[in-house]
Amino acid sequence: MIDHFRFAAPVYDRLLGPPDRRLVTRLLRLPARGMLLDAGGGTGRVSTHLRNWVDGLVVSDLSRPMLAEAVRKDLWAVSAAAECLPFPDAAFDRILVVDALHHFRRQEVAVAEFARILKPGGRLLIEEPDLRRITARAVALVEKLLLMHSRFHPPSAIIGMMHESGISGRIAANGFFRVWITGDKPEQNPGT
Repeated sequence: MIDHFRFAAPVYDRLLGPPDRRLVTRLLRLPARGMLLDAGGGTGRVSTHLRNWVDGLVVSDLSRPMLAEAVRKDLWAVSAAAECLPFPDAAFDRILVVDALHHFRRQEVAVAEFARILKPGGRLLIEEPDLRRITARAVALVEKLLLMHSRFHPPSAIIGMMHESGISGRIAANGFFRVWITGDKPEQNPGT
């Protein structure tokens, strides 16, 4: 299997450019007390700009070369699959997943795992290419040709995964290429 991210790690941040910090902080409702998880966060390209808006920050990813770049930015990096995160229940107040969900092998399981580790009242933010846009469909085709094994979903399916896991999801913003979906975990589970 080709390790695409090993080759991309040293130049990843420059290739993708800086995030829209104002949009991300607004959608995550930052500043906020507590911990932020950047799941599938690779180099920490997005979350490195958020460290001053939360009490603590963790970047998780499977690619060790990508995580090495995060460590160079003094971020706490954890090598883990999104489907089996090594964190206790309700450990995070915010979870961020930028351009990564389509790389997870079992996305439904990953979203359920996010629900498990998200505190009641916490927020999940997922950014993905928007398959309703031709530009995103072109990227999906390129990733298929590169044998990246990516699985892209339309926004409605991502929202459905959130709802199945007990998180209310909705499209919060979209653009030329991507869609931002926010999900909120209820303060209490029904019946408790």
